[in-house]
Amino acid sequence: MNFSNLFQFLSELQQNNNKEWMDANRKWYHQVRNSFIQWLDELDTEFAKIDPNYYPTPGKKGINRINNNLLFHPNKPVYKDHFAAGLDQRSKQGDFYIQIGINDCELAGGYWKPDTKLIHSIREAIDYNGEELNKIIHKKSFRNTFGELYDDGESLKKAPKGYTIDHKHIDLLRYKTLAVIHPLTKEEILQEDFNEKVIEVYKEMLPFRRYLNEAVTV
Repeated sequence: MNFSNLFQFLSELQQNNNKEWMDANRKWYHQVRNSFIQWLDELDTEFAKIDPNYYPTPGKKGINRINNNLLFHPNKPVYKDHFAAGLDQRSKQGDFYIQIGINDCELAGGYWKPDTKLIHSIREAIDYNGEELNKIIHKKSFRNTFGELYDDGESLKKAPKGYTIDHKHIDLLRYKTLAVIHPLTKEEILQEDFNEKVIEVYKEMLPFRRYLNEAVTV
């Protein structure tokens, strides 16, 4: 994958964020997009070797649209400033997310603002065996890779319905989003060993994602 070409394309797109420029550079766009999909396919193959429960997700299925949804966000630019995809996409919410862009590059995973049924299942798992989740997220290598759980600023101030404020895992039960993010720099992405870096992060995140995915499927 030629990430230098991807960054160059996105840089020029953001300076000319309109359909006319995109139409004139459609061939370049498809070249970059196809290369990104091919790179995703390579990761898809590698992840399947690591996780016996991996859900095959070809790049064409995993890749996100580059167009912003202007129907619901009319003030956004026509096009996003990044390429992104979700792999291991049995559920869009619980996938392994990859974003390579001008302003933000990251590897992430977990559940972002899951619906009532999903968050209820996750909280039941925490109530039953929150010790396992705490063990995962407090592992030294996990903390070095992701830091704290992602804080979207919307965690509950009180205990969720059905739980007491003195619950031993109240700190976890309050989350409305349970996810982690590993930020990436442009310099890291341009290194020859970037694929190995992505695989390393995938492995480190896997127990966390397994815990959550089992919580919503059991």
